[in-house]
Amino acid sequence: MSAEPWQRAMMGGTRRAKVLTSSDDALKIINSAKRHLLVVGHKSVEGDEEKEKPISYIIRFSKASNIPILATAHTILEFNNRNFTPSGSMPAVDIANRLRDHSWLGLDGKGPYDLAIIMGLPYHMEWLLFAGLKHSTKDLVRVSLDRFYQPHATWSFPNISLKKWQETLDDMISQLEG
Repeated sequence: MSAEPWQRAMMGGTRRAKVLTSSDDALKIINSAKRHLLVVGHKSVEGDEEKEKPISYIIRFSKASNIPILATAHTILEFNNRNFTPSGSMPAVDIANRLRDHSWLGLDGKGPYDLAIIMGLPYHMEWLLFAGLKHSTKDLVRVSLDRFYQPHATWSFPNISLKKWQETLDDMISQLEG
């Protein structure tokens, strides 16, 4: 399955993200990593989704997978309001700079991450973060779990409907909890 960037001018160059076609594909990639980090932006608390806000999926996903969350902006407040404490909080650009720095030992001091999942940031910001990471880190697998294709990620969902995205996240969480 091929995918096009959600914003037409946002081309990914000659190397573009591979498409995650199912929750099984996403979980295989995520489970193959040794050190994960889930970066969550302020868009995760926005919206009037039919089912639930993205932050609810993110909390359930983190609890089921034991992947630490690094929140950006004011997102930390919403996590705290939901009785969930992320592993940390810092500006998105600082997170990208830390992920590029091979001497950064992570939030827990146990070494650099080999997989970074980014979701909940504005599309153009994710695009820039993924582009910077793509060109400056060779060992970091970059995964976008947002519903719009990110060409600079290593793996990304294609552009999918809100309903399909929610179903896929539900399926991933169910498999992790199962």
